[in-house]
Amino acid sequence: MSIIRSYIQRYSDVISIPKIVWTDILEIIIISILLYEILLWVRKTRALALFKGLSVLLLFTLFAVVFHMNTILWIVSKTISVGIIAVIILFQPELRRGLEQLGRNGLFSSISFFDDSGKAKETVYTDQAITEIIRATYEMAKAKTGALIVLEQQVPLGEYEYTGITLDAEISSELLINIFEKNTPLHDGAVLIRPNRIVAATCYLPISNNMGIAKELGTRHRAAIGLSEVSDSVTIIVSEETGKVSLAVDNELYRNIEAVTIRNCILERQKKPIYKKNLKWWKTKNENKGNQ
Repeated sequence: MSIIRSYIQRYSDVISIPKIVWTDILEIIIISILLYEILLWVRKTRALALFKGLSVLLLFTLFAVVFHMNTILWIVSKTISVGIIAVIILFQPELRRGLEQLGRNGLFSSISFFDDSGKAKETVYTDQAITEIIRATYEMAKAKTGALIVLEQQVPLGEYEYTGITLDAEISSELLINIFEKNTPLHDGAVLIRPNRIVAATCYLPISNNMGIAKELGTRHRAAIGLSEVSDSVTIIVSEETGKVSLAVDNELYRNIEAVTIRNCILERQKKPIYKKNLKWWKTKNENKGNQ
């Protein structure tokens, strides 16, 4: 009987439930949130393919461990540090975008040191400014005048502003149409608009490397998508070939859109009521899933 009692005592010690304090629960919550955000980020970027590749390598390494393949294990141990650095370099845009999204999610907005309320006030576009931008967009669409108009939001776009010619002018449809008029000095490149001011013209934007973008799309559309990959900007594109209007926002391209779509997109980002006339964001959505 004493043998059975000692046997039960020994195994009850092994399976005993450890003491849980409030810090353990907090750690579980924090780790769960981080893992969830990481998985979302992985699913929406090229990191999903990387994750699959790493899983294959992990299984291969486990196979080498089980069967004592010392040469393979030696190679893995010598290349793992270099591989981590290579991954960071290759996926630098995705890592940067993930950190920027983490900084924009409002987690630290209540802390005065991180409070960006002054900037937030500056990113409010007036109804008059939105109307002038939309009027110019569809006037150029009728004339099939190619255009690329960037509306800055919370993320500063100073690095792209410096690539163009400074204007610092009031927003007007006539000025925007004149800027993109063919064979004029300022028509090439993008116009950067900061709330209620046209900041610069002929700005150069980063071209997207996404292989999932439709082949018929030109440089303007690829540049607009490229900027949406690294910022929260709203970019309006007018096709010179078809005269159709597109919108690049949040790493997506929405094609053949109506005027109310542009207005609702801007208003929604400013936490203002959107127009109930048309809640459908797009007519035709570009199959831009290569980076998800």
